[in-house]
Amino acid sequence: MATDTNAAAVLVPPVQFEEQTWKPRAPELYSRAEVLRQTGRYRSTITPAIADVQLHIPTAVAADAEDATRALTDFDGYAQRALGIDHPALAPMSAILLRTESASSSQIEMLTTSARQLALAEIEEGDTQNAGEVIGNVRAMEAALALSEHIDAASILDMHRELLRPSRSLGAHAGRFREELVWIGKGNAGPREASFIAQQHARVPGSIDDLVAFAGRADLPVIPHVAITHAQFETIHPFVDGNGRTGRALAQSMLRNLGVTRHTTIPMSAGLLVNTETYFDALSAYREGDAGPIIARFADASRYAASSGRTLVDGLAGQLERSRELLAGLRSQSRAWDVLPLLVGQPVVNARYLKRVLGWGDMTVTRALDALTERGVLVERSGKRRNRVWEHRGILGVLDDYAEQIRRATIG
Repeated sequence: MATDTNAAAVLVPPVQFEEQTWKPRAPELYSRAEVLRQTGRYRSTITPAIADVQLHIPTAVAADAEDATRALTDFDGYAQRALGIDHPALAPMSAILLRTESASSSQIEMLTTSARQLALAEIEEGDTQNAGEVIGNVRAMEAALALSEHIDAASILDMHRELLRPSRSLGAHAGRFREELVWIGKGNAGPREASFIAQQHARVPGSIDDLVAFAGRADLPVIPHVAITHAQFETIHPFVDGNGRTGRALAQSMLRNLGVTRHTTIPMSAGLLVNTETYFDALSAYREGDAGPIIARFADASRYAASSGRTLVDGLAGQLERSRELLAGLRSQSRAWDVLPLLVGQPVVNARYLKRVLGWGDMTVTRALDALTERGVLVERSGKRRNRVWEHRGILGVLDDYAEQIRRATIG
């Protein structure tokens, strides 16, 4: 998927700079040459206020953004129609789309995990650190949607708290604005060779208040509104870690708040992941005073999300229908039918998970799992006598195919 690098300009206030002095805090940890390189003057950004900025959006940009918004709304309705408004799998479908979005958002930050490992982490099985961190991103996305009715500083902190809560090394920073300088690029001992140096931490609360005011405006078209809010958030860089993932969760919150999505989560980050270079270049252009590229990037990502998302929904719905066929003839009172919709959102299960979610006893869970296994809907994958785990390989295959589709688009 190509992005128009010649997108029409949408002027916004560029960042300003202020000079500061840096001296490595623990010089004994670095070579003498590194300490010398990182001692001296540097320039950190000053993020401009945008709450009341007047945007002049060219007609072509506005039309492109409107087309992308329509694609998102159509996808949200399509996902609902694919299962039906009262279908018991609609909520699990939304859950798997949210998890897919979280995985793609994490992959932009070089955190990768498989659909199987992510599903295992959800039932407290498996042991990969990346899967645990992606689960944190799932929780941040869930918080973003739950808090979408009122986007403010507290809701942003809640998103971040859920994101970093599982982290062993960064949990102490969860849900807290940073109290130190952060930068992107070279230099562990200091920021002087970094490609981007965020503003001083004392400026963060005021910038977040300004951002919230901008996010709450009612006079802007959806895609420019969401894209600029996201780019401004990334420029503020309010946290020690997790800024990108929190910023993309904030975008989901805004899409729900603005009424674009009502039933599902849009796999927007999958669209951004297809071309991360232009995504990061667009953020740089925004900081230089042009929001055109980030608006174009979000518009492209929206169309990709809507198109590829339909394929994903169709694949999941197809697996659900095939599973129903495998259960044909099973008495309608069998609890296996109640488990089936859950497998869309959680394709790897154990007895403990089903007891917790469905409130069943041991015998009921055992009978349901036996029926699903005998009919070929589930496969017991652990080979253990105790602490067994079952998986729906068809649904996992659909999710793996979707990840491969993104990978091929990235390479192309």
